Amino acid sequence: MYPKMDLPTVMVMTTYQGANAADIETNVSRILEDNLNTVENLKKITSKSSDDISVITIELEWGSDITEAVNDIRDVVGRVQSLLPDEVDDPEVFKFSSSMIPVQVLYATADESYPALNKILDEKVVNPLNRINGVGAVSLMGSPVREIQVNVDPRKLEAYNLSVEQLGSIIGYENLDTPGGTIDIGQQTINIRAIGEMKSSDELRSIVVADHGGRPIYLREIAEIRDTLEKVTLDERINGKEGVRIIIQKQSGANSVQIANSVNDMIPALQASLPSDVELGVVYDTSESIINSINSLSETVLYAFIFVMLVVLFFLGKWRATFIIVLTIPISLITAFIYLFATGSTLNIISLSSLSIAIGMVVDDAIVVLENITKHMERGSSPREASIYGTNEVWLAVIATTLVIVAVFMPLTLLSGMAGIMFKELGWIVTIVTCVSTVAAISLTPMLTSLMLKQEKPGQQKQYKGIGIIFKPIEKFLDWLDKVYANILTWAVRHRAVVLILAAGIFFSSIFLFMGTPFDFFPKTDDSRLSASIELEQGVSVEYSMKIARQIDSIWRTKYPEIHVMSTSTGTPSSNNTFAAMQTTGTHIINYTMRLVPRDERDRTIFDLSELMREDLDEFAEIVDYTVTAGSTGMGSSEVDIQVKIFGYDFDVTDEIARTLRDQIREIPGTADVQLSRDEMRPEYRVIFDREKLASYGLNTATASVYVRNRINGLTASKYREDGDEYDIIVRYGEEFRTSLDAVENITLYNSAGHAIKLREVGTIVEEFAPPTIERENRQRVISVDVTLAGAAMSDVTAPIQEMIAQLDIPDDIYIEIGGSFEDMQETMQDMMTLLLLIVILVYIVMATQFESFRMPFIIMFSLPFAFTGVFLALWLTGTSMSVIAMIGAIMLVGIVVKNGIVMVDFTNLLRERGMALNQSVIAAGKSRLRPVLMTSLTTILGMVPLAIGSGEGSEIWKPMGIAVIGGLTFSTILTLVVIPVMYSLFGSGRLKRQRKLELQTQAMLDD
Repeated sequence: MYPKMDLPTVMVMTTYQGANAADIETNVSRILEDNLNTVENLKKITSKSSDDISVITIELEWGSDITEAVNDIRDVVGRVQSLLPDEVDDPEVFKFSSSMIPVQVLYATADESYPALNKILDEKVVNPLNRINGVGAVSLMGSPVREIQVNVDPRKLEAYNLSVEQLGSIIGYENLDTPGGTIDIGQQTINIRAIGEMKSSDELRSIVVADHGGRPIYLREIAEIRDTLEKVTLDERINGKEGVRIIIQKQSGANSVQIANSVNDMIPALQASLPSDVELGVVYDTSESIINSINSLSETVLYAFIFVMLVVLFFLGKWRATFIIVLTIPISLITAFIYLFATGSTLNIISLSSLSIAIGMVVDDAIVVLENITKHMERGSSPREASIYGTNEVWLAVIATTLVIVAVFMPLTLLSGMAGIMFKELGWIVTIVTCVSTVAAISLTPMLTSLMLKQEKPGQQKQYKGIGIIFKPIEKFLDWLDKVYANILTWAVRHRAVVLILAAGIFFSSIFLFMGTPFDFFPKTDDSRLSASIELEQGVSVEYSMKIARQIDSIWRTKYPEIHVMSTSTGTPSSNNTFAAMQTTGTHIINYTMRLVPRDERDRTIFDLSELMREDLDEFAEIVDYTVTAGSTGMGSSEVDIQVKIFGYDFDVTDEIARTLRDQIREIPGTADVQLSRDEMRPEYRVIFDREKLASYGLNTATASVYVRNRINGLTASKYREDGDEYDIIVRYGEEFRTSLDAVENITLYNSAGHAIKLREVGTIVEEFAPPTIERENRQRVISVDVTLAGAAMSDVTAPIQEMIAQLDIPDDIYIEIGGSFEDMQETMQDMMTLLLLIVILVYIVMATQFESFRMPFIIMFSLPFAFTGVFLALWLTGTSMSVIAMIGAIMLVGIVVKNGIVMVDFTNLLRERGMALNQSVIAAGKSRLRPVLMTSLTTILGMVPLAIGSGEGSEIWKPMGIAVIGGLTFSTILTLVVIPVMYSLFGSGRLKRQRKLELQTQAMLDD
């Protein structure tokens, strides 16, 4: 959908099984952060420490060499790995890219086949999908995994003087195939293998684990052996049925649409290979929004082409002249596709919107040239002579206007940050297309004019024949408009002070509109997707969360027929894929992913539905917090609209400040889903060992901790292999012996001499509260208040938040920042303002070079303030925020509006050189250039209309640009037609007075 971009972000993921969030922070995250802080071009380093895992995110400056950065980070991690605990797995380093975001998420539901669904999907679906060109990874989430459980009775273990560790070793030794070497028999060499692997899980029952009084003790006597599914940690439901999500991720640089098409083509064949009760479907497909957005923009380009053609035909009234001008469009746009092919770029919404923007501008130069040629032909010149002399009069002005456009759009290719990557194609395409259209205007247009247009006799009344009769009233209207404009201009140059005072009043009044204009980052779009994350009370079981999820499922499926597919995920995935690690999960968390019917098949938008869903969730007393997200995150911005970050070490202090701000922010209109990034403290039982007692029994903390973990969490004794697949054999205490504090205190530990010691003899169990996650940013603990906007502009919400922060009594060791998309918006807007200033300077320099004067560019630049006035007025009238997209439109206007001024001033200079009086030349030039100015403005304005009023998917992105350009160009054109001639007259009269004064002084000196 967007141009290819490598996000300057690298992640380091480290697993430390059995450690809680505080241990992870101290022993893993802080050590890695302190050393990774030396990486070059580091912008920000954040970490999230949770149970068993540490995720560190290194954000680099845009433009950094991400490959080199990854190598540097791997070197740092390699150097500090020895400082980490021995039980820590090797840290994984990988760069964050768009390939991590699933291209497609499929689902599979089943009835009788559900227990075996993991194996069925792995063989019948995952393997074929992995073979598709461009697919990087296919993973399953929520699939039931087979497991061989050996649930032992600790009383019987103690009676036979056995331990969990001994059972694990025995099972491992009994489940082995061992090569026995080779023997030579005759002329053959034969391998010998000692076969010990079990052919059936039932063979575990017959393993002899001890000998008691000469009688063998079998495993079945001291343990319950179950060939079953592992305990449910993640419940997946698709439209209420048990199911599995199939996550498809692409390789870096692969085409999302091609992959999705290949997957969709393969689904019928995959479905046919599955059991009859297994159903495959699509949860969501990113290619749908890409295709819909591109189709919508393609229609926009087509409509813009039609509008431009009609405008030209309206003003010229000649089919041949219209054909000559419109021919410039395909010739110019072809070069854009050549550029995309040469640079290996894709056809995306940026490149297509660039064509839509350019389509109204590429005909401007051809209009100016052809209109001037037509003037000469009306005076009696032959088509050939008119083409030569008409082009000769305006070609310098045409080139000057093109250089101005280049001065506006080329700097877009120099923008830094995410905006620079997004709009680089826009700058290049418009620049290339405009330059080609200029070459066509001063070469192809006069050539075709000399061949295709017919000569008109001077003074001969224009003939209207056939369908051309409809142009007669149009011609009369345009003649009347010429006369009215000439009268207005005559009055204006005689009342310059009045005109300039009115113009200045209009501009300064518009500044108040600007001050009241809300600011946003990027517009949100309706892409037919909704998601929700629901948090229950800390510590509740997955089964309890599933019960609440079923109630919500029932309400939403009944209440919202717009939902086509609803995927419900409750609990924590056991898979270790990257996508799973990036999700917010827990036994108390319910996640929803919903795909709606297409936008044109429903009356309510995703924003309407998200508000209604929030009202539904407010009715559940069991829900602690929730977030309902409308659409997917786009344009590379932060997932959170506004993020108030509270930095400080003390959990209690920062939590209190965060809760206070959260409660206050919830009262601000336009906010939704205001929640804390850190979950409430959750209870946990901690085993505190007495080291002296451990030492007296010949034990240490590490050994004792492992004993506790093996009895509760389980020990993986071996792998049971069947049909090429492996399944864990887990040995642990039976369920009834690990569900109470008394059971934990009765855990039996063994020292090296084999003596049994109860846990209560060497340790105590205490209940404490600990954070489930600990977040850090730039090596400091942080908690954030995350704010989602609902119908409000970002600036309207951040202003009261800043006032709230200013009124807080904050301790010296605590400080607060505002981040999220608001931070991205501030950085981008600063770049945009710098770019605007640079472009204004470049445009002035280009014009000063063209006119060889500083005065003429200064006169022309007076059209700019009124362009911005039009932008502010249009945004205010339509209730549109000033976003990055609207700013791009305002920057474009710098080049567009001065084109009209250049054409008028250049022709006025030409008439002055021919000896015409000042005011007479101003009026004559204005009257002569009125039609080309109106034509060029209307072609650009109407070319933007489809962008401004588009209703297709993704159209919300470009509406602000269309509105800004239409408003700015309309208002500027109206005032420019009056103000620029008045300013020319004002500066020209001053110059004449000085010349006359100098002539009089010279004459007086000669007389003396």
